[in-house]
Amino acid sequence: MYLPSQCAICKAWPSHAICDACVAAFGQPVSRCQKCAAESALKICSACLQNPPALNACWAAMSYTWPWVSLIAQFKFQSQPGWARHFALLMHSTPFVADALELAQVLIPIPLSFKRLSERGFNQSLVLSQQLSREKTHPSSLLRMRNTLAQSSLPRNERLTNLKGAFVVAPLMAAKLRGQRILLIDDVMTSGATLNAAAQVLKQAGAAHVSALVFARTPA
Repeated sequence: MYLPSQCAICKAWPSHAICDACVAAFGQPVSRCQKCAAESALKICSACLQNPPALNACWAAMSYTWPWVSLIAQFKFQSQPGWARHFALLMHSTPFVADALELAQVLIPIPLSFKRLSERGFNQSLVLSQQLSREKTHPSSLLRMRNTLAQSSLPRNERLTNLKGAFVVAPLMAAKLRGQRILLIDDVMTSGATLNAAAQVLKQAGAAHVSALVFARTPA
């Protein structure tokens, strides 16, 4: 458990939970693909050119490396949802994200299965989304129909199959999402299969534009 006036990374005192020096050292923006947020010198990486994703755009605040891996583990697995406020501030300060949040009409956090939600006690994507914009967050618009294996545990070629039929748009919300600009929110993006499966379902329901914002993106 970190102390509220001590930096969780360098232990500087007194400090914010993540001090300015550590943000500068470990949180510098990097060039990323506009479609999948993978680190890339190109605006659209070769993988997205060859296989265009369902997402219209994607942003990531950090790379999923130390020290963020450790802090995300505290957030998700050690019952510390208070990290959402600090992560949301870093997400909001990511280049182009403020505009994306303003343009988005609806924020939809990636839902957890009932099994995983009961194990964890909260949906980390929902608390992140609420910190970004409580007014725009619609947590009941997208439903997870079944428990799936953790994407990080699967080979790349099995991840899309794992998510087939995992998401549906809530019937009573479908009409409200038609023609809307939607921003999906998640904590970590590995291959992008989860976000793209969700985006595909939302577009099939009539959403006009679906992009995604994550706190951390796994390096290739």
